[in-house]
Amino acid sequence: MTSTPRSWLPFYLALALIWGNSFVFIKVGLGSLTPAGVVLSRLALGTVTMLVISAVMRSPLPPRRLWGPLFIAAILMTSGGWVLFAFSEQYISSATAGIINGATPLMTLVVILIAFPEEKPTRQRVVGLVIGFTGVLVVVGIWQGLGAATWPGILAAMLAVTGYGIAYPYVRRHLATGRDALAPMTFATGLMIMGTLQIAPVALVTGYAHAPITTSVVLAMLALGVVGSGIAYILNYVVIHRSDATTASTVTYVITLVAVVSGAVVLGEHISWNQPVGAALVILGAATAQGLIRRPRFARP
Repeated sequence: MTSTPRSWLPFYLALALIWGNSFVFIKVGLGSLTPAGVVLSRLALGTVTMLVISAVMRSPLPPRRLWGPLFIAAILMTSGGWVLFAFSEQYISSATAGIINGATPLMTLVVILIAFPEEKPTRQRVVGLVIGFTGVLVVVGIWQGLGAATWPGILAAMLAVTGYGIAYPYVRRHLATGRDALAPMTFATGLMIMGTLQIAPVALVTGYAHAPITTSVVLAMLALGVVGSGIAYILNYVVIHRSDATTASTVTYVITLVAVVSGAVVLGEHISWNQPVGAALVILGAATAQGLIRRPRFARP
């Protein structure tokens, strides 16, 4: 049985605020840093934070036999996905990036249906997928056409979400079951370490910064790395432990809403009518596909 909401709700809301504002922090970081520079800062700071927390909690590092699967997972979940989102925000708003990120549960379900034959594509799942991906099309304003100034960002964000969708089933199969199942802290620390090793050479080739680094950029990177890539994992673990995995997964929907509001309030981004409407459809579709929203059943007379 799950605990009362009072025991996990504050951590849940804090997690949504942290991850929902990450798209704003990325946009601020891009004012001085390259996309690879933003991700390297985030991962390096996240690695240091996770190593300190692991030492305090006496959490072991991943065993050597799992370095290979962790390397692949890090490409999909950290270095690869994060650099794609950082690249995308050079062309689209932080709010749009946050909304597209909200389609992660939908993409994950698509991959699960393909990778796991035992998972049946029920009518409810299909309906949820259709609603959710319709929402993505509404967000990008597909009827207006994808302008040259935005389509690279939209495609990069969608590619990142596709990677996330592949990552969760991959982790489920190779890192979360049987003798190879990793504890959450060990898994998160391994992702940070592998991601840092992967993005460092990319930053060396593409460059770290393109302008003088300001105080706001430093603060944004500290928020992304120490809080968003370190402390947030602890909050996520607390929510899972005190509620359940299904409840914890719904934070994705709140993140989408926070990203839209933060983009408008903090960065002054213009929000057109199709973005909140599309975001609502994405959330509705993901919740329906996950079985969180069901059609009412009426008793026969």
